[in-house]
Amino acid sequence: MGETTRRRATVALAAAVLVVGGLSACTDDNGSTQGSGRDGGNADGKVASGSAAPSNSPANDLQAQYQQVVRNVLPSVVQITTQGGLGSGVVYDDKGNIVTNAHVIGRATTFEVTLPNASKPVTAKLVAAFAPDDLAVIRLDNPPADLKPARFADSSKLQVGQITMAMGNPLGLDSSVTEGIVSAIGRTVSEPQSSGSPGATISSAIQTSAAINPGNSGGALVDLDSQVIGIPTLAAADPETNGGAVPGIGFAIPANTVKSITDQIIKNGKVDNSGKAALGVTVRTVAGPNGRSTGVGVVSVQDGGAAKAAGIQQGDVITSIDDREITDVVALSEALAGKQPGDRVEVSLIRAGDGGKATVNVTLGELEG
Repeated sequence: MGETTRRRATVALAAAVLVVGGLSACTDDNGSTQGSGRDGGNADGKVASGSAAPSNSPANDLQAQYQQVVRNVLPSVVQITTQGGLGSGVVYDDKGNIVTNAHVIGRATTFEVTLPNASKPVTAKLVAAFAPDDLAVIRLDNPPADLKPARFADSSKLQVGQITMAMGNPLGLDSSVTEGIVSAIGRTVSEPQSSGSPGATISSAIQTSAAINPGNSGGALVDLDSQVIGIPTLAAADPETNGGAVPGIGFAIPANTVKSITDQIIKNGKVDNSGKAALGVTVRTVAGPNGRSTGVGVVSVQDGGAAKAAGIQQGDVITSIDDREITDVVALSEALAGKQPGDRVEVSLIRAGDGGKATVNVTLGELEG
């Protein structure tokens, strides 16, 4: 059923460090701007304190912009309830299609969806899910006439330092909003596998300092133009605290990926053009004599796939791709996340049967769903 615990991630790249400046003003009790001296004080040299910002100050302008974004976007963010828990979703169109995370819906096919300001939930059914990108589309059975679709941004234009807001239903607190910045772009992060959760590896993820809590998954990460720039999906985990969440490090699927996958699901009921490279194998992590993972064992080889064409066989163990060590399934997923369909890679193997070492060249295929 639906996964409601906080999504965790292992970050594949070093974190960015940002310094963000701010604006301030000194005012008197009437809210008028003071200060003719160099120190920003009053004419008599005294600095005003305890004063409210003037109505036309940058701080109030920014606050008004925040409030407008909330008014514009929050009506497009819904709560999705399954037998296993709840998460968030974003209204995609006026036909009742709602995009969310695959891990929010889990194995469920029917749902209750609570729309903002609605007195009771409405029912919905699964259209399709695409686990490799942790995305799914559900459709309201009887969409209301006043349904408000969200606007999605061109996420290729995102800049580090942009102000952003996360909207969703964390911990069951409906219509909650948190604020932060875009901390980094182009991250590769991997989710943990669990019952009903795909354990996806997300390439080109948006890193944000806006708080991402359980229940935020599937909601909206938005910019100050009231556009969805991504779908919040997981939070970083600190291995030194036994998986405790790291404050201020959350990740979202970029809007361009969301639009591409969602449009294909709505049109075709599946994803034909994922843009994700694939070997065409089913694999499992292999442990060595010391109990540590030493490679990825090939459980099956897809007919007509890239691995089959290169001579990779069932029982082979993949140990590296282009000199990048592959110790487990996550490492393999992250290595492929940096590739494109059609790329040619060098795969090192331990052969089934005799245990001999081999290297083969593979032209990668495309992952379908």
